[in-house]
Amino acid sequence: MRQFILLSFLIFLSHFGYSQTSVGFRAGYATSSYSYRPAANFRAISTESVGKPTFALVVEHFNSKNAGIELNIQWITLGFQQVNGEDEPILVNRTEFEYLKFPLLASFFAGRSGRFQIKMGPHFGYLMKANEVQRQISNPNTPVIPTYGGADDKPNRFMYGLTGGTGVSKLFGKSTISGEVRFSYDFTNPESQDRIFDMNSTNLEFSLAYLFRVRDPKTKK
Repeated sequence: MRQFILLSFLIFLSHFGYSQTSVGFRAGYATSSYSYRPAANFRAISTESVGKPTFALVVEHFNSKNAGIELNIQWITLGFQQVNGEDEPILVNRTEFEYLKFPLLASFFAGRSGRFQIKMGPHFGYLMKANEVQRQISNPNTPVIPTYGGADDKPNRFMYGLTGGTGVSKLFGKSTISGEVRFSYDFTNPESQDRIFDMNSTNLEFSLAYLFRVRDPKTKK
């Protein structure tokens, strides 16, 4: 897996090696929530959200005046939390999924030194680890989401979906500082043992990024 990531990163850089390219990092906070249907005759049940920090390496390339592409190699934690309603004592189930995620986004911007940007595109990911943080609910009235971090669990490790975002950025010479908000929807879920009928997740990210321009566009003589 590490060799694949490194090879993809180098191919991406070599393909855009002779255009305006910036590299850097992005850090922020991501919240995620899941909804699920225990069986076909159930309506969708929503869970409480889970929030965790997120980090990413970023490569940004622009080969036209107002459009480009951006690749992220991102570490993100998604998860869900379920509580037993208003009963006492309050019992909680909480599961977290640690993903290595690869958003590949088309980027459109307006402005010069101060820019307004819109980004959208697919993302892919691989589940590195599932953690059962709390597991207190044993006899629920409504079926709960099963465990994914146990010895007998076999979660689906691949994810794919769509990501969109908007933000503002400011140029300082070769450096760029930006802030943005992203929303993602996943078409896949960690369930692979047919223990529940359906499950999906969404996540919202708030982040800041610093980029440094490593390749300027060639100028015509």
